[in-house]
Amino acid sequence: MFKRSIVAIFVGVLLFFGAVNAQEIPRIGSPLVQQYPKAEYKAGNQNWAVAAGKDGIMYVANADGLLVFDGQYWDLHYLPNKSTVRSVAVDSTGRIYTGGLAEFGYWEDTGSGHMRYHSISRLLDPEDAIRDEIWKIAIDGNRVLFQSFSTLYIYEDNRLQTVKGNGQPFLFLHQVRGRIFIELIPDGIHELQGNALVPVRNKDILQRANVLTMLPFGGGKEILIGTSKSGLFRMDSDGIIHKWENAANGLLRAAQLNNGLKVLDRYYAFGTILQGLVIIDERGNIVQHVHKGNGLQNNTVLGIHADLQQNIWVGLDNGIDRIEINAPIYYYADNSGSIGTVYTARIFGNYIYLGTNQGLFYSRWLLEEGYQPFSFSLVEGSQGQVWDLSIVNGELLCGHNDGTFRVLGDRLERLSSVTGGWALKPLVNRPNTLLQGTYTGLAVFGKTAKGWQFENRVTGYSDPTQFIEPVSETEVWASGYKGLRLLSLDSALHNVKQVHAYDSASGLPESTFVNVFELGGSPVFATDSGFYRYDEITDRFYRYDQLNEQLGSFAFANKIIRADAQRYWFINRARMSLVYFGPKGVVQVDSTQFAVLNGRMMNYYESVNRIENDVYLIGLDDGFAIYQATDSTVAAPQLPRPLIRTVRNITDSFSGRWYNSDTIPEIPYRHNNLRISYAAPWYSSIPLRYQFYLKGYSRTWSEWDEAAQKDFTNLGYGAYTFRVRAMAPDGTVSGITDFRFTILPPWYLSWVAIGLYAVGFILVLFAGRNWYRHKIRKHRRIVQENMTRQQQELLRKEAEENEQRLIRFKNEQLEQELASKNRELANSAMNIVYKNELLNNVHDELLELRDNEGRKLSGEQLRKINKIIEDARSDERDWNIFEESFNEAHENFFKKLKADYPELVPNDLKLCAYLRMNMSSKEIASLLNITTRGVEIRRYRLRKKLNLPHSKNLTEFLMEV
Repeated sequence: MFKRSIVAIFVGVLLFFGAVNAQEIPRIGSPLVQQYPKAEYKAGNQNWAVAAGKDGIMYVANADGLLVFDGQYWDLHYLPNKSTVRSVAVDSTGRIYTGGLAEFGYWEDTGSGHMRYHSISRLLDPEDAIRDEIWKIAIDGNRVLFQSFSTLYIYEDNRLQTVKGNGQPFLFLHQVRGRIFIELIPDGIHELQGNALVPVRNKDILQRANVLTMLPFGGGKEILIGTSKSGLFRMDSDGIIHKWENAANGLLRAAQLNNGLKVLDRYYAFGTILQGLVIIDERGNIVQHVHKGNGLQNNTVLGIHADLQQNIWVGLDNGIDRIEINAPIYYYADNSGSIGTVYTARIFGNYIYLGTNQGLFYSRWLLEEGYQPFSFSLVEGSQGQVWDLSIVNGELLCGHNDGTFRVLGDRLERLSSVTGGWALKPLVNRPNTLLQGTYTGLAVFGKTAKGWQFENRVTGYSDPTQFIEPVSETEVWASGYKGLRLLSLDSALHNVKQVHAYDSASGLPESTFVNVFELGGSPVFATDSGFYRYDEITDRFYRYDQLNEQLGSFAFANKIIRADAQRYWFINRARMSLVYFGPKGVVQVDSTQFAVLNGRMMNYYESVNRIENDVYLIGLDDGFAIYQATDSTVAAPQLPRPLIRTVRNITDSFSGRWYNSDTIPEIPYRHNNLRISYAAPWYSSIPLRYQFYLKGYSRTWSEWDEAAQKDFTNLGYGAYTFRVRAMAPDGTVSGITDFRFTILPPWYLSWVAIGLYAVGFILVLFAGRNWYRHKIRKHRRIVQENMTRQQQELLRKEAEENEQRLIRFKNEQLEQELASKNRELANSAMNIVYKNELLNNVHDELLELRDNEGRKLSGEQLRKINKIIEDARSDERDWNIFEESFNEAHENFFKKLKADYPELVPNDLKLCAYLRMNMSSKEIASLLNITTRGVEIRRYRLRKKLNLPHSKNLTEFLMEV
């Protein structure tokens, strides 16, 4: 019985997901909802209708006006009377029709996002002027229908016709299968044929039902009718209306259906007033229910439309949301926080089990019963951290913080009290034996008639073991917080015989973690520096460069989880990729479609569990995600080329927009600092990336970047071509959009300026010629003046040289005369010295002179003779002659001395003169008729009178006077 339940649930999963490749909508989880709140689009709360242009741009009828969204930028455009826009539609030419209070018309994009409004309601005669609101717009070939509650306006060939309801108000206009229907109150549903309203057959079945949507149903001519409070009806190919009883009617009636949309060819999405969006299939089963509790900003859906990617856009009573029903990932969000972070998950026995940080939770899993929202309950006694859930031989085993348990529906059966059941794997060639990594080493479980039972703990090893990878019957790699170990166990698995620890000495890098995983049947080792392999021969580790080079950033993954035979999940700190290992070494890394999950998983405890075939459950911080691999053979919508939205000057107040697809704008040079904004109307939770190239400015294409604008400054004048393309998250590259423009030359390079430059140049030539002639004449005059001046200068220099030569000659003569005088002076002085010495000798001889009798001369005689000698000595005539000669030779030497030193006496002056002539003390003594000692005394006295310091030589001083 138990096995049949497992088979039944897997068959149900297979049947349900097997057709997803044909664009089936999953019934589990909820699609991603991208919210656009009022603060983002900056307009009114209420959004009454949504439409998509042929280029993918979205248009929203908002309470403040018409909202335009290109995937990057929101723009708001007002009706002339600033009224609320209630309806919007786009025709095949790209013309946007809108309707509001007492106004309807169309908008045209004149380029660069600038919208020009044309009023159609002005064509009405004054007496027929519209006074109420336009609620619906239908484009029917060449005519456009605008519907208010009182009148239907038909616009064709720039003319308006009106259709009234015979005094009855209209409810809403519906266009389906090329037919136009409208409900009259209370007369019921009618079809517009030409300009006449024809009641449909058995319309009374819809009496007072309030038809709010009519959609094509099935592949024939059937029409699905949705009513406000009476549920769903079907109109067959004969026009007969039948009540359609189905599983969704109760919810739709209670939620108050408001609008509808057919999506993905076989599903029907209904916006409601009270409970958000309900999607059903062709059998009437609810497939999805999206509401405020699982993503919508508001439960009141006022408008609904599908974009080119088949995403559903809903205009809400407060905000705008985009619902990715066509995405491969659906979600279950634990908004209340009652579950916690999901570490592991399994589908088992009609239940989905989630192992979280708060315990083990379960909910019913019955896909064959249609859409069932999850309602998780805690398995009794499972409070605490759950690390692992493994299905082994038809049993669900739970590795828990408190031990290991067998899961039996809504209860647990303890198998082991060894704490921290991290990893559970079978040993090689021993299918009835399981080895478990725990907080305190290894534990062994064996298969018995009662199921899996705990056998023993392995002694001899007690390190925390988070990852294990058996490589033989008795050898296992083990890694955890304390590093990497290779364990050799005995055959009974009771003891660890040998523990071989590996670190950087064995070739491993210095890493915060070294984890072991199976890849292609062999162990690989994840580190901070990339993947490594173990070589048994050398007992060392080596970088797995062949793998690392192909994985890109996922070479630093901290975890590998097998997806199927050829695909593995590589997880790098809450970032994940699905890697395909094909034949001949082909490696394909797909991470872009999982970028939406980045950062939403617990680092180092990421969990990906295979449910069935290509369906995987991914544990998140606040719930889980369901990933369904898509069939690459199904043609995806083509990524549209980017649109050039604005081209603006960015350096001054000028805000002109130059882009127009029909012309090549010419931009003034003063506005050559441009900001080009672009966008590809492709909507995804993962941003597009763009690449641009400005021909005439850039050399190569730029790097891919999410920025949707580029600034160019100081562009030179000339022709440019801006080229841009987009890349979708799956790597698809769009076509290239070209925008050609020309920067006009600056004013000083315009033709007028060039003409002025030519005239000016000619004038400059004439002026230059005249100036040159004047310069030549001036140059000649200057040359002549210079020659005259040079001649005069030469004559002056010759005169100066002659005068200098004369002065030198005179100086030489004077020097010769001075030398001659000095010689005469010296001779005169020597003569005086000689005379004095002679007189002294005479005097000395007289003293020794004796008479014949030998007697000395008498004193009287000697006195007479001495007087004569003294008179000769004291004769001043020789000094006067010497003084005159000395003054002539030495420029009034005595006058200068007397002036500077008035206390000098004549004898002092004589001594100074003799010293000036550099005479010796002996010679001076002879001239002064004193002893040499007397000369020294006089010299000493003279120094005092002259106030000479001891360091100064007296003779040198006098020679300097």
